[in-house]
Amino acid sequence: MSERILSLAALTVLELSPPQMVEVAARAGYSHVGLRLVPATPEEHHFPLVADAALRARTLQRLRDTGIQVLDVEILRLRAQTRVSDFEAILAVGAECGASELLVAGNDPLEARLTDNFAALCDLSAQYGLHPHLEFMPWTDARDLPQAVRIVNAAGRANGCVLVDAFHFDRSGSRLQDLAAVPTERLRYAQLCDVAGPRPDDMDEILRQARNERRFPGDGDSDLPGLLRTLPANIPLSLEIPTRQLLEQGVSALQRASLALEKTRQLLDRQE
Repeated sequence: MSERILSLAALTVLELSPPQMVEVAARAGYSHVGLRLVPATPEEHHFPLVADAALRARTLQRLRDTGIQVLDVEILRLRAQTRVSDFEAILAVGAECGASELLVAGNDPLEARLTDNFAALCDLSAQYGLHPHLEFMPWTDARDLPQAVRIVNAAGRANGCVLVDAFHFDRSGSRLQDLAAVPTERLRYAQLCDVAGPRPDDMDEILRQARNERRFPGDGDSDLPGLLRTLPANIPLSLEIPTRQLLEQGVSALQRASLALEKTRQLLDRQE
């Protein structure tokens, strides 16, 4: 199998502090890690890397000690009231950590304003060597692949990208033929997990599954081989596989991270 970047996403081991995430990624055999600089929800337990200089220093030291690199930082939300300039401190920390990719959610029902803010974020991010990726999620205002591509294309920035997450690709009803038409330069990394069962009718249930009940690659019903064949060859993969049930059963973060990596490598080996 050709060498490919495999990164441990923060959501897979969200109970860990950033230095612990780096340590677990190294021990499990990853080359990269993703860091969550902004909490996804108000309820989420958060380690304030941007505000806490001591925590940031410990994290940077663990990165140096282990040789683990940061693939992406998350999660910026573009809302109706967003002022993109307010994100600058976050972008600076992302750059300090060595990240090249930035995860963005669209939470503004006015698509023209969302597009303008995404373009402005791309311009600001370019100063920090970051590539903003608009992640489509069916409960947001970038609901599916075609809408995310439309927004990114309309923004018209060279560093603007679309983030394909296998869970959201499935649950949004996005199609492989649409993915095949996306220029490869708009797809710099993807998020991988498996998805079990048919698409629920209830959006709250889709959201609950997304944050708590994903499956390891090969353990669900998603066409991951088709997805991987359609994505750019050897695209870096961020393994984002929250499994609350395993967490509550006492399966350690290292065990879960290791299982995610093992299952992904098995899937990739079968692709060869």
